[in-house]
Amino acid sequence: MDDLKRMAVFAAVVTHGSMSAAGRAMGLSTSAVSQQVRALEQQSGVTLLTRSTRKLSTTDAGARFAAHCVAMVEAADSARQQLTLAHDAPSGELRLSAPVGFARHVAPALAPLLAANPALTLRLLVDDAMIDLIDARIDLALRAGRLADSTWAARRLCEFEWGLCASPDYLRRHGMPRSPADLHAHQWMVGSRDGAVLQFTMTGPDGEEQTLRLDARIASNNQLTLQQMCVAGLGVAVMTVPDVDEDLRSSRLVRLLPEWRLPGIPVWAVTPQRENQPAKVRHAIAALEAHLRSMDGVSLGG
Repeated sequence: MDDLKRMAVFAAVVTHGSMSAAGRAMGLSTSAVSQQVRALEQQSGVTLLTRSTRKLSTTDAGARFAAHCVAMVEAADSARQQLTLAHDAPSGELRLSAPVGFARHVAPALAPLLAANPALTLRLLVDDAMIDLIDARIDLALRAGRLADSTWAARRLCEFEWGLCASPDYLRRHGMPRSPADLHAHQWMVGSRDGAVLQFTMTGPDGEEQTLRLDARIASNNQLTLQQMCVAGLGVAVMTVPDVDEDLRSSRLVRLLPEWRLPGIPVWAVTPQRENQPAKVRHAIAALEAHLRSMDGVSLGG
């Protein structure tokens, strides 16, 4: 490290033309600059500068050495600029993972960010599995629901509202439920990889709570598949409202008992590091948070 410092001092002497000017540029005294140069000469056994009362000039060996020293300083400056860029401006490859059903929200959220920052690239990994962020080199993961204890950093972005949904065709055949008690008579679908029992608590407009335990006819661990089966009229499903918003608007699905509320599901931004997050991650989190909170069926949560 001492050699690198001495090389930087020598580069400053050559660039500025004198030891006093080099000292002012580097915040060193003239004598300290002279000591650094002499240490280089003594270490190498080569004279780098010829000195006179009026002028300072490099020897042939000193000129060749100075070119390398200046290049080293310029490379160090460039490296520092890259660090500053990584901190201040979104650039480089952003590796992001999201569950299958949630990935649809990534494009509209990040499109403006990508358009405004040509140096930023996106690698999106869509998988319902709980991916190890380090093994997969993930910069940012979107996750929903309760988080397991983890060393990762997690930021709560928002909360998605749940809603009971069915298709108009299904309701023509089975009738519209008027109260939570009517739900027992319906065909149910559940998003689960383990079983076909659905249990949830609903809160009515007057604060009354009712807990229902229902046997499901259809179970799937994929929310998108469950949504498609719901649109096809195969039963009633508990769906996140933002994910079925288009189906509700187009009347492909109908929301049942909307005056009864279910607990929301939190959405998280998870990162492998808590501090010194690069600009690409910070800007992506901000863009996702702003987009998600602008959607119907989304709240800040508790």
